Amino acid sequence: MRIHSIQTGRVQIKQAQIEGRGHGFWRQIQPIVSSEWAEWVPVYAWAIEHPEGVIVVDTGSGAHVKSLPRWHPYFQLAVRFDIEPEQEVGPQLRSLGIGERDVKTLVLTHLHIDHDGGVAHFPHSRIFADSGEIARAAGIAGAIRGYLPSRWPRWFEPQPFRWQQSSYGPFARSARITGAGDVIAVPTPGHTPNHVSVIVRNGDEQIMLAGDASYLEEAMLSGTIDGVSPDENAAKTTLADIRALCAARPTTYLPTHDPRSAERLVARLTVAAGPCGEHRSNAS
Repeated sequence: MRIHSIQTGRVQIKQAQIEGRGHGFWRQIQPIVSSEWAEWVPVYAWAIEHPEGVIVVDTGSGAHVKSLPRWHPYFQLAVRFDIEPEQEVGPQLRSLGIGERDVKTLVLTHLHIDHDGGVAHFPHSRIFADSGEIARAAGIAGAIRGYLPSRWPRWFEPQPFRWQQSSYGPFARSARITGAGDVIAVPTPGHTPNHVSVIVRNGDEQIMLAGDASYLEEAMLSGTIDGVSPDENAAKTTLADIRALCAARPTTYLPTHDPRSAERLVARLTVAAGPCGEHRSNAS
């Protein structure tokens, strides 16, 4: 298998969103009311060239996200996008020699606008998302939560994951994406209640396409939850489970917005978390 990192523009959010400050409602309002912007960070999508067909994980942003609903305080006060049409996932896949019909499967870690912004490029793919995430994103309630279902193509009907009560490491459930079982989804609730991550197994090593389970590898290792996760306990449990996974097996950890994710993918830098939070990166 070969995995490509595809940067679909950049996003700027508040530092209080990357590293949550306080607890409860106070933590969740900080990304809006804080004046401290973080540095611009990438928005990655991932393409896996697999014998069963190309698998894309998340679609990144679309140029349309530069025009966001004015009525929504988060969109107006807490996020900025920088992307041009040629930076969308579709044109970039074509530059790699991957056409629309080559992408057999699209997996969405969740349905926020910088992860589903390019779904229009995949009319011929089977699309997977968690059933709870699909329900949470729908309608007016979904729009209030920060999803943009009105911008989905009319044909967009993601299939729910077929979860099996078959554990993968510390995760109690898993869902096969490939028949070979070397690409699987695991539940990583926190950033959204039904967020998932995708694990690509390669011999004794694995790559975790983590979506927004954390914004940075360092936040995962320190157990620092973000500023928007609705359930602090669920988010902390997920980060602890990821650290346990990394400690048990060499893992390259790739969050969507970590500026070093593409570098870690190329070098296959793996992370091992110790019981007290120490970590090291090794070229595998």
